[in-house]
Amino acid sequence: MAFSINTNAGAMVALQTLNATNKGLETVQSRINTGLKVASTKDDSGTYAIAQNLRADIGGLNAVKTSLDRAQSTLDVAISAAESISDVLVQMKEKATAAADEGLDAESRSALQEDFNALVNQVKTYISSAEFNGSNILTGGTTDGDKISAMLDTDATLKLEVDNQDLDTMLDDIIGTDADWGDGSDLDADAAAANASAADVVAGIASMNTVLSTLGSASRQIADQQTFVTKLSDSIETGIGNLVDADLAKESANLQALQTKQQLGLQALSIANQAPQSIMSLFRN
Repeated sequence: MAFSINTNAGAMVALQTLNATNKGLETVQSRINTGLKVASTKDDSGTYAIAQNLRADIGGLNAVKTSLDRAQSTLDVAISAAESISDVLVQMKEKATAAADEGLDAESRSALQEDFNALVNQVKTYISSAEFNGSNILTGGTTDGDKISAMLDTDATLKLEVDNQDLDTMLDDIIGTDADWGDGSDLDADAAAANASAADVVAGIASMNTVLSTLGSASRQIADQQTFVTKLSDSIETGIGNLVDADLAKESANLQALQTKQQLGLQALSIANQAPQSIMSLFRN
């Protein structure tokens, strides 16, 4: 091997090896810091593009989940109110049936009538209070703004819609506003009026059962869709992790190996840099 002070080939090789080791260390440290083996497009353009597309899918699914959660909350409030109304109607049936007893005196029937009318007002309160986030599907009519609408897919092409039940109109048509069971001057007629109210309440209970069935079915469908969307989102997120997540156990082993190589590289470079100094011994007397 020729001796030269202008070109130190050994030092060049040692420096190239050390630079490669340092670059490997930077890569491993980045993976350890971020937990990702593909953190940017510079790492792997194809994998990064796939991961970004999948992340966009998750973003769309999050929007679907938000829509479903909002619809579910609105339905939960409506169902709670509808169930309470159904319970009140059962009480109203009991009051009207008791008042239909022909042997009942006028004073007792009047007391039952007051209780019945108080329950009617209670029903109206439940209907008007069944609101969530400005939406109430138990009252307000049948326009598009008065119904529940939830996205079922990320393209917003599939929707679940629950029409306004308009209980105000339905119950007014069935049980009216206030019961009038007479003034006691004709007990038979008063009892017949109470009996008619009892029949109306029975019709109201049947109608409420239909409403509850509609709301319950929609709630179950939304709950099933929420479960599916959550599972789908978790699966996609797992897929992204398989593509871009770093194996930290492997990176830890690589880190130790590269740190050792770095120390050896520094030692080799130091030895290579000392080689030209040996030329001085050739010029000594």
